[in-house]
Amino acid sequence: MDSQPASQVASRSRTRIALVFGGRSGEHSISCATAASVLRTLDRERYDVLPVGITRAGRWVLVADDPAALEIRDGRLPEVPDTGHQVIVPLGGLDHDWQSVDRDGRVTDLGQVDVVFPLLHGPFGEDGTIQGLLELADLRYVGCGVLSSAAMMDKHLMKVVFAEAGLLVGPYAVITDVQWRRDRAAALDAATSLQFPVFVKPARAGSSVGVYKVDRPEELEVAIDKARDHDPKVLVEQGIVGREIECGVLQGRGAGSPRVSECGEITVAGGHEFYDFEAKYLDEDNVRITAPADLLQGVREEVRRVAAVAFEAGGCEGLARVDCFVTEDGSVLVNEINTMPGFTPFSMYPQAWAASGLTYPELIDELIGLALERPLGLR
Repeated sequence: MDSQPASQVASRSRTRIALVFGGRSGEHSISCATAASVLRTLDRERYDVLPVGITRAGRWVLVADDPAALEIRDGRLPEVPDTGHQVIVPLGGLDHDWQSVDRDGRVTDLGQVDVVFPLLHGPFGEDGTIQGLLELADLRYVGCGVLSSAAMMDKHLMKVVFAEAGLLVGPYAVITDVQWRRDRAAALDAATSLQFPVFVKPARAGSSVGVYKVDRPEELEVAIDKARDHDPKVLVEQGIVGREIECGVLQGRGAGSPRVSECGEITVAGGHEFYDFEAKYLDEDNVRITAPADLLQGVREEVRRVAAVAFEAGGCEGLARVDCFVTEDGSVLVNEINTMPGFTPFSMYPQAWAASGLTYPELIDELIGLALERPLGLR
């Protein structure tokens, strides 16, 4: 709601949450799976839940409160159906009720919402777009704000911010749409100056969608074209020899420092060269998450320090997962940050916090509490 104090929200018997998921990005199905886990876990004695799905076409619809329909099962990727009940978000004014409109034009009042939990991954959701909409509507929401969501989604701008903060990042090249169309040869020259193997990635995507490992320069052009199917801006990163270590971060209470979880490590087998989309979501038998990771105490503390610095350098709020490389000499490089990380109970972010003593239901409660405490408007 637009200007309701958090104290008034707290005085109610149940907090009203709009759970928003799906979306227009290539991570639509992963968002649905995340929503299934949160729907199943939310304490219905504390929370009144309004499930709102965004179809692949971008239509906001009211969906059934049915976690099973949103899970990944037997290799089937879920998606938001167009139920015919379009959801209308109030954008200011005196009426703050959410509404749904059916195909015959009949309007149903859905009531007011205390906080929005946007479980969206990738462009058109995690990248500051929905955050901007919610800011315009004066709605409290879980997670990072407009600028940090947008900048941290763009892997190029993210690396610039981290380097400015004094953090180590690996060598990389950026290929924009204009550069690729204007002078493909020059763009390839910049990328081939890196040591191979390299990883080609859409600059503004996640869940390893459109990521390709390239071992030889002659394979690079095809990989870039494939990555451009997901994003016209592409990042080429030099492969780093080392262990990939991840930490969960929570915003500090009040003016407190960010809280950092235990470190976690993911290892893959079964023919996967890296932690790709299939390994993440379709072949869990060949994926192992270890939390806490087996690290020397000094390395552990440095990874956690880097995670906290990255969180604050990116202007993050609520939550984020920071992914680092630890090289053989103990150096810690930041790979990337995720402002809405995978959030099923089996994902790294919740598991790292579970290893730190914070259970999955407690983690959800904490994020909702942080969102309710956060003031509206500029902060």
